[in-house]
Amino acid sequence: MSLHAPEFFAELRLPFPNGTMVGTTYYATPIPDSPLRLQIDFTDTQYRNAYGGLRLTVTHTDRGTIDTVALSFADHDTFRRRQGQLHGRNMPDTFNIKIARPGQPPWEGADLTGLRDAIERYTAVWFPGAGAARRQSRAIDPVHRTPGAPVANAARGR
Repeated sequence: MSLHAPEFFAELRLPFPNGTMVGTTYYATPIPDSPLRLQIDFTDTQYRNAYGGLRLTVTHTDRGTIDTVALSFADHDTFRRRQGQLHGRNMPDTFNIKIARPGQPPWEGADLTGLRDAIERYTAVWFPGAGAARRQSRAIDPVHRTPGAPVANAARGR
């Protein structure tokens, strides 16, 4: 069974105009003419054909790897709707190609919002301005608060 990586990254809707897939890896140059590149791979689990999240790597064309971070599906509630359901080896928080229903992608029912927001926050550190128009159009709060978190009133100096 196929990983369907190109379809997964298309559904993830990353804001980088210069992105491409090679095999199961997504590559991007978020800022044109920059020596920094972004690479996104799936992270393995201890089980074959099951993936626990994404690994983002920032690479400099001359200096090599600059930084790497792993974003787990569980930490970003990607498969929250699967909680309590037994899938495959009781791994509801994984991208598991063996449990995909016929005609459905392995990430069926995934909520990619938290994962996409985490990718955008991470890349904003290394690629300032990349994807800014998209983030503004979605009106993402730059502080990234959880719902219901108290907000200080700047006018009152608190």
